Parts: sequence; structure tokens; C-alpha cells
Amino acid sequence: MHTRTRRSGAGLAVGWLAALLAIACFAALGHWQLGRQQEKQQLLERVDETLAAKQALPLAAAADPGRARALDWSAGDGHFADVPAVLLDNQQRGGRAGVRVYRAFVPIVGDALLVELGWLPLPGDRRLPEVPVPPGLQHVAGLLAPPPSHGLGPAGFAAQDDGTLLAIGLDPAAAGRGLGLPRMAPRVLKLDPALPIGYARDLDVLPNTLPPERHLGYAVQWFALALAV
Repeated sequence: MHTRTRRSGAGLAVGWLAALLAIACFAALGHWQLGRQQEKQQLLERVDETLAAKQALPLAAAADPGRARALDWSAGDGHFADVPAVLLDNQQRGGRAGVRVYRAFVPIVGDALLVELGWLPLPGDRRLPEVPVPPGLQHVAGLLAPPPSHGLGPAGFAAQDDGTLLAIGLDPAAAGRGLGLPRMAPRVLKLDPALPIGYARDLDVLPNTLPPERHLGYAVQWFALALAV
């Protein structure tokens, strides 16, 4: 009888310990989701402030290491380098699969940088689109931003037969080396949608990622699970 009681008490203790561990885990995940929600909300607020001011910095600011994670409006003149395009794979727009098109731009003053020209759809056979080089001297303007997040895995690219770099994550330094342009700025320029060159685009800094409200929803779910346990 005493042996059975001791076993029952030990089992109860193990059950409570497992429950407490589950509660702590669910609560930690909820707090993490809240942190992500706040980070992304603050990012969107900084974008709104930058677009409202539109105080244009020179394109050379893209290479400033002290502002590698900052958001700035920038404008300047230069030319698109006669090198292959960089196509960021797995990009959704309007429910369709496609690629985000980047081309290296060489400003009159400053290091080369990747300019996001916009989004193009992929057909069922995943044949990559042709992306001609915009000719001559060009004036570009847009939002200088860190390259888009590519999740937990490393960024990388595969060179196609025509030299186009098909990327699964955007690493400007690695892309620059692949294009023969070793001095590539760490930020990219999201081209102003009002300019006449390029493809369908916007100034969304969270494409193909969860918006703040989704993180908040997940946080509520994790806290609810903790409460249920």
C-alpha cells in the first residue's frame, strides 16, 4: 500500500513538472512572438517616417557600414552594370509565384549596389524571365534598406547558363562576387514605383514574411496553450 502511494506521488510530481515545463515553453514562445510583432511594427513605423520625409541621401550612403540596418530615402545618377541579373526565388505576389529582380547599379559616386527593379511571374515550367539592362545614364531613387530576410537557412545562389544568379536568399556581398563586382554595398535600393523603369513593385519591406498582426495572433495562441495547461 505504501509502495503504491509513493509511486502515485512520484507520478504526480512528474506530471506537475512536465506541466510546468510546458507552461514555461509556451509562455516563452508567446513572448518571442510578441517581440517579433514589436520589431516589425517599429520597422513599419520607421518606413512611414522615412517616406513622409523623403530627405534624399546620396547613393554612396548605401555602403555606409554604420547604417547597414537603417532605412533611408536615396537618389542619384549612374548606370546599370552590364552584368547578369540577380533573381530572388520563391517570391509571391497576388497569389502567384515569381521572382524579385535585382540589377547591379554603379552610381557616379560610391560603390555598386543592387537595385530592386520589381517582381516578375514564373510560368509552370519555371523558365526564368529575360531581364534586359536598362540602357544609358539613369536617375534612380527609392528606399535604401537591408536585403530581405531569407529565414533560417543561409543565403546562396546558383548561376544559370546565361550567367543569371538565381538566389534563395539575398546576400549582396556574395552576389557582387558572383557578378565580378567585389565592392557591393550591403543595402539594396527598393526602386521608387513612380519611376518608369522596372516591373511591378512596391516599397514593402516585409515581403513574403509574417506581418506584425500575425505574430500577435500566434502570441495569443501560445499564451492560451500555457493557460490551458
